[in-house]
Amino acid sequence: MTDDGGTWVIAGLMLLAAIGIVGFWFTWRREQHDEPWLPKGYVEHEEVFVFPDAVLALVLVASAVLLLLGDALGRSLALVAAGMLTFLGVIDLAYFVRHGMFSRERGGLLNAGIVVGVLLLAAILFLRYA
Repeated sequence: MTDDGGTWVIAGLMLLAAIGIVGFWFTWRREQHDEPWLPKGYVEHEEVFVFPDAVLALVLVASAVLLLLGDALGRSLALVAAGMLTFLGVIDLAYFVRHGMFSRERGGLLNAGIVVGVLLLAAILFLRYA
């Protein structure tokens, strides 16, 4: 078990992100998504991300655990997670910009929080483990 405080903080952020991803999808699937301003095909577009987000959550958890155990594979998985986070964050950024979903009346604060949080964690992982 590592005694490095930075590793503990980053592992905690990774676990929080994994919990956030799972929580987001459990919540999202129980909502109607019938707002008139949502883009055509919104539900179909979003549903394809359940599987990659689930894989990302698993990679985040595995990496966090391995980092805490001092296993070098944790560093490699952290970089895999950073790439996945970057890809998903950029897709969300482009989609939300294209469809005006950063405006306050279209859930913009939550959408911005998701994009910033995902890209920030990706940057932290890359800067720490590259």
